[in-house]
Amino acid sequence: MNDLYRKLVDLYAGGELPAELEAEMESAAKSDPELALDMRTMRETVQSVRAVLDPEFTEESYQRILMKVYARGIAMHPPTPTPAHLQYSLPMQG
Repeated sequence: MNDLYRKLVDLYAGGELPAELEAEMESAAKSDPELALDMRTMRETVQSVRAVLDPEFTEESYQRILMKVYARGIAMHPPTPTPAHLQYSLPMQG
């Protein structure tokens, strides 16, 4: 399977091809069972992934994650900003 073939199947699976190119792919798949299988399974996979709902991240989720981090002994400190006198200054050009 060459790289162009994979890219076309990926675009077909995501519904990202123009209608005429998608029709050409489907007509080519009628004579090529391997192509037809790839196209069908990839499209089904993409549709399944898109159908999954995003997880809800709540304050409770945040607290549970934070407690797991603390339980593993990881100290969570807010990042301290670098003092201005330790930063390099760039020369002005003009």
